[in-house]
Amino acid sequence: MHRQKADEAYVIGKRGQYTPVGAYLASDEIVKIAVEHGAQMIHPGYGFLSENADFARKVEKAGLIFIGPSPEVIDALGDKVSARTLAIAAGVPVVPGTEGAVEKFEDVKKFTDEYGFPIIIKAAYGGGGRGMRVVRDQATLKESFERATSEAKSAFGNGTVFVERFLDKPKHIEVQLLGDNQGNVVHLYERDCSVQRRHQKVVEIAPAKDLPVEVRDAILNDAVKLAKSVNYRNAGTAEFLVDQQNRYYFIEINPRIQVEHTITEEITGIDIVAAQIQIAAGATLEQLGLTQDRISTRGFAIQCRITTEDPSKNFQPDTGKIEVYRSAGGNGVRLDGGNGFAGAVITPHYDSMLVKCSVHGSTYEIARRKILRALIEFRIRGVKTNIPFLASLLTHPTFIDGNCWTTFIDDTPSLFDLVGSQNRAQKLLAYLGDIAVNGSSIKGQVGEPKFKGDIIIPELFDESGHKLDVTFPSTKGWRNVILEQGPKGFAKAVRDYKGCLLMDTTWRDAHQSLLATRVRTVDLLNIAKETSHALGNLYALECWGGATFDVAMRFLYEDPWDRLRKMRKLIPNIPFQMLLRGANGVAYASLPDNAIYHFVDQAKKNGVDIFRVFDALNDINQLEVGIKAVQKAGGVTEGTVCYSGDMLNPKKKYNLEYYIDLVDKLVALDIDVLGIKDMAGVLKPHAATILIGTIRKKYPDLPIHVHTHDSAGTGVASMVACAMAGADAVDAATDSLSGMTSQPSINAILASLDGTDRQTGLNPAHVRALDTYWSQLRLLYSPFEAHLAGPDPEVYEHEIPGGQLTNMMFQASQLGLGSQWLETKKAYEQANDLLGDIVKVTPTSKVVGDLAQFMVSNKLSPEDVKARAAELDFPGSVLEFLEGMMGQPYGGFPEPLRTNALRGRRKLDKRPGLTLEPVDFAAIRKELSRKFGGSPTECDVASYVMYPKVFEDYKKFVAKYGDLSVLPTKYFLCKPEIGEEFHVELEKGKVLILKLLAVGPLSENTGQREVFYEMNGEVRQATVDDKQASVENVSRPKADTGDSSQVGAPMAGVLVELRVHEGSDVKKGDPLAVLSAMKMEMVISAPHNGVVASLMVREGDSVDGSDLVCRIVKPEKK
Repeated sequence: MHRQKADEAYVIGKRGQYTPVGAYLASDEIVKIAVEHGAQMIHPGYGFLSENADFARKVEKAGLIFIGPSPEVIDALGDKVSARTLAIAAGVPVVPGTEGAVEKFEDVKKFTDEYGFPIIIKAAYGGGGRGMRVVRDQATLKESFERATSEAKSAFGNGTVFVERFLDKPKHIEVQLLGDNQGNVVHLYERDCSVQRRHQKVVEIAPAKDLPVEVRDAILNDAVKLAKSVNYRNAGTAEFLVDQQNRYYFIEINPRIQVEHTITEEITGIDIVAAQIQIAAGATLEQLGLTQDRISTRGFAIQCRITTEDPSKNFQPDTGKIEVYRSAGGNGVRLDGGNGFAGAVITPHYDSMLVKCSVHGSTYEIARRKILRALIEFRIRGVKTNIPFLASLLTHPTFIDGNCWTTFIDDTPSLFDLVGSQNRAQKLLAYLGDIAVNGSSIKGQVGEPKFKGDIIIPELFDESGHKLDVTFPSTKGWRNVILEQGPKGFAKAVRDYKGCLLMDTTWRDAHQSLLATRVRTVDLLNIAKETSHALGNLYALECWGGATFDVAMRFLYEDPWDRLRKMRKLIPNIPFQMLLRGANGVAYASLPDNAIYHFVDQAKKNGVDIFRVFDALNDINQLEVGIKAVQKAGGVTEGTVCYSGDMLNPKKKYNLEYYIDLVDKLVALDIDVLGIKDMAGVLKPHAATILIGTIRKKYPDLPIHVHTHDSAGTGVASMVACAMAGADAVDAATDSLSGMTSQPSINAILASLDGTDRQTGLNPAHVRALDTYWSQLRLLYSPFEAHLAGPDPEVYEHEIPGGQLTNMMFQASQLGLGSQWLETKKAYEQANDLLGDIVKVTPTSKVVGDLAQFMVSNKLSPEDVKARAAELDFPGSVLEFLEGMMGQPYGGFPEPLRTNALRGRRKLDKRPGLTLEPVDFAAIRKELSRKFGGSPTECDVASYVMYPKVFEDYKKFVAKYGDLSVLPTKYFLCKPEIGEEFHVELEKGKVLILKLLAVGPLSENTGQREVFYEMNGEVRQATVDDKQASVENVSRPKADTGDSSQVGAPMAGVLVELRVHEGSDVKKGDPLAVLSAMKMEMVISAPHNGVVASLMVREGDSVDGSDLVCRIVKPEKK
């Protein structure tokens, strides 16, 4: 910036000869350059050499004019001790202090022994807050003295200091002076510089607001008197402190122009720098029209120093490259810039100030509002700035009243309750840049979407052929019954309904089963209002909870609560149902009871109406926790029976008697609706007729709601059988997302019930119209397809739940087991038998799946597992199940497998939640505030309790890339073409028009690329790490299975935690490391006693199955 403004610019010294600060202090070199190139004057600027008398002498000795006071005056005033002596001689009041400069600690202590504390230690030769310390007690005196002298020596080349009594809460008032070579001195009135941090000015005001006239006049007169007493010439500043009784004390004269001179120029209309140069050239004040009677003030001016400092980290200077720089402007706004421009690199070597922003207004309040508006207009990206802090300061009541004091910032912690810039556009560009360089990083994505066009939103027509107005959501629906009559009234209304209602699972379970739960919020909202009109008679829309909760944060980088609120706003008429895993909430393991109550309360408040409460083991004690939490929150309680296996098979322990007994227990808990959850789609039509018919006969007033998967292809027949046997609601999915592991086709069920007395009240034409949207959307999400060829009747044998089946297929391919899928399905059946034929639904289905993949990966038969249970490193989920952390299975745990596998770990025989300490919500709020700033919402707290690591990773991702839920899915999954223009609506009325311009070449030094986008007509760039540039092909040795000392990775994954180091003593079974593969974690344990040797891995390393982790050797004999 300075070189651009200068007519000529020269390097001081040779490249590398001086440090950055050293170059500024190289007085001989500066004078030499000035002489060589014909300069006549030298202006020393604000600091460094501006108060150095030796430099001024060298300038004059070289025949040049020094723009400033004479060397003798700089000597007299630049030394604060001598300036103090001059003030006393001139009769100007001063603060009690040392008689002269001091170099020894003993002299400082002598002063405190006489005058007490607090004191202030100041550098004798310099300003700007350097070499300055406030000391309030004897304990910190010595260290503060040493720090002050060290800073002073480093900054000014002289470590001497002087000491004064420190005044509490004074105002800092300074007077701008101008003197000519004839002995004339005038003042340009005063500035209030009380708002300081570390004795450096942050905000300045001219003139001082509410300073009594008699005090102001006395200060101005004393400032001029003192300047005349030393024959002062050129610009200078006399500084005073004013205590709370309006007594003032001289502290120093700065024999130079100040950073904040701009606001004096604004209120007086005088160009001070121009006057400096003219006075140096010989002009008198009278010739410049600057006699005291002609100088007056008009209005108020305020200056803010915009710096690259992070207020949230104690104003720690930030460094880096400025990616975006847009400044303020308009009436009465003045900018004095430095290194503020896009592309500038901010280094730690220089002052952190980017620009001075000064404003002028007719009143103090107008000026305050103007400076606030100007700050808001700034857009500085790439480095942190103090703008959020300045905005907080300018809106504080004390500042508004103009009553700040010098320690106001330190005394007012609330100033640091900052509302920072969202920086949404640049964060979004960072993500788009990463996509352009590295491609999508969304887990599970294979290739790019088959469809990249704009999805057409369907139109709806009434029976007369008139187009429905869907500008606003429909308000007619079953949710009104819940709101008006409560859960019991809703249950009665459902039971009284003559037909059979449907619940649409498209918004959750259907896309979980077919598209790995990857459908984003934006694509749900795009069809929301149409859905509210077309499906107004639905029993419910299943749209939240279950796996969608953690996947939203884990893979889609979205807030599930935000999704819930936005859906609720656009679909106010249809009840929302969520999946609640009993005492687990939406987590995969039991949580303290108060965590479940807190979560359910938040879910109800944010839009959930019906809670399908289930337990993975049908453990009534686990179910009771979730049911009571829903009842307390006021939600509709759908107590649920998980259907497992073929009830018609006499060999299965889950028979009709088992299910009726469980229903009895649920009814005893006063549920509103009974849910039947057939996770694997193994409820055959005849079994459905028997089960539902028996329940209906025993409980004629109990609403029954049935859920299934169409894995075997019998879903439509089974749901129709349920409806005809007395079910009040059954589940279905839109045609394009139905069948196989999803729910049965909604239109197939409508057709099957047509003409019966069990019709649904839905318009088939509207249902088909909505499906045109979902058929396009499925193509957009084609990278997540499971590619199932058709129904799988083997489900009656392996009993893999629908959603898990597709997840396991994907997981198996990630673990290198894709070619062994048939073997994996068979192993699932075997694993289920090993575990005692358990009910299989999240999370117990995951237990069976993890054990199955573990068996296939390690080539273990069921007999091998039983025989070697005491030495195998089972997946963590299996151990948690056997420990009892998921509840008590019907029929008990398998023995001796349980005892052998646990190897002494505890065995729970009661509900896990009873062993857990209640969640300390206050501590969590405090922790989240510490980690992420601000005040966390109760929804944030609930998310953290459910998934601490997932939530933290999500927050870190959002901090880096912003809210990506606004980004169209096409560009979330793949990069645009060069030159392709697209729009992103950040919020109503704020649209970004984007175009990818170019991807720059790879920097061999940094491994980065520059990505250039056009944003609203302005070229912006993002610096992106090229992940391919730093990829190293690491080939790891394999563990020798014949060598018992070698420990290998049991399967492919990432080592998320290493618990030992080389030389660690371990005992058999001690954990060595934790391996994570997708959502599965397992502990790698020591096979025998010994010492860790040849550690081959580090935390974060990716390993393949059988890769050598370490060796466990016998300890050396001493």
